[in-house]
Amino acid sequence: MESSGSAVLAGLQPNYLICPSRNASSLFLPPLAASQKRLLLSPPSLKLQNQISLFSGNVDQLSATFRSQAVLSDTLSSEVAELVEIDWDNLGFGFHPTDYMYVMKCSRDGNYSKGELQRFGNIELSPSAGVLNYGQGLFEGLKAYRKEGGNILLFRPEENAQRMRMGAERMCMPSPSVEQFVEAVKATVLANKRWIPPPGKGSLYIRPLLMGSGAVLGLAPAPEYTFLIYVSPVGNYYKEGIAPINLIVEQELHRATPGGTGGVKTIGNYAAVLKAQSAAKSKGYTDVLYLDCVHKRYLEEVSSCNIFVVKDKVISTPEIKGTILPGITRKSIIDVARSQGFQVEERSVTVDELLDADEVFCTGTAVVVSPVGSITYLGKRVSYGEGGFGAVSQQLYSVLTSLQMGLIEDTMNWTFELN
Repeated sequence: MESSGSAVLAGLQPNYLICPSRNASSLFLPPLAASQKRLLLSPPSLKLQNQISLFSGNVDQLSATFRSQAVLSDTLSSEVAELVEIDWDNLGFGFHPTDYMYVMKCSRDGNYSKGELQRFGNIELSPSAGVLNYGQGLFEGLKAYRKEGGNILLFRPEENAQRMRMGAERMCMPSPSVEQFVEAVKATVLANKRWIPPPGKGSLYIRPLLMGSGAVLGLAPAPEYTFLIYVSPVGNYYKEGIAPINLIVEQELHRATPGGTGGVKTIGNYAAVLKAQSAAKSKGYTDVLYLDCVHKRYLEEVSSCNIFVVKDKVISTPEIKGTILPGITRKSIIDVARSQGFQVEERSVTVDELLDADEVFCTGTAVVVSPVGSITYLGKRVSYGEGGFGAVSQQLYSVLTSLQMGLIEDTMNWTFELN
């Protein structure tokens, strides 16, 4: 019998490590050494295989190992199979701790180690970590949806992977490959399958993070990086749900500047909008719409989503030129609109055009498509529609969400189905 420091399960591809975090070791009894707790599992089933290499040692140790494996296997099986008890009808966009997170490390050589699924919990960082001292970090956001029948759909995960790689290059960080990113997302979703809302009740929000976790004192790229994915079930982003939101145009504070990082999903972009957003919400507005910082007359984006303007059935949205985020929902809506016969223009859009529009709507992973009910600019409030979606945004919303949820044929080849 071959001796090994851990129980290795044969015949698995692709391979992922499943290991309990130190904080959750009490979940798996009897207690074992860390090397004994680590099990190699297949992400599609998260079930133990029959062929294993057992620890060398006495009968008591082998017996304890088998008992621990059985408890872990049963725990994973029940967690994946059964839905959690949540009020799915009142989910909102809040954080719910789930079962597992995915962690992968990158050392100075720029190569990422094999990732592992760990029990969700806190992480340790040096006080001198690059992400804490110099903001060297990125994040992504995407969703998984449950179909009738139980299968799971991912929406364009490779686009998020590509965007993270683009952002990592700007922030001087090594990034996981597209394949590593997508496989990690799949593994994390399947490990937390019981947290995916029933069809039509919401989605599983997936948050990949890339951060400089290595200690660095002088201003320089960190010597080590951590790629981490966690998930949470979510409902509508805005408290209004899919009811129209009310925006105020911000003139003095700016989200991004030419040559800056406005075009990548770095963590610092979001802290910069909190002041204006908090002030707007205190006055009863839903969110803030930012203008360019040079002319102060061209639209850029809302705090966390892109904006579209409709006039005489022509759809216009600010062009991608380094100061706004190239949203994946934005890109998808443009393609959907063109497939539906609409003319779409990506160009500089003035605030005057905004005020004269027939419809205005926002797009983003979190908000999906959100109609704008009013815009307030220099004290003047302009309203749109009859208190709901306009005809154009309603059509685009219906097609996009039907694609995301698997309700219509995916002629775009955008979704990836998991069993």
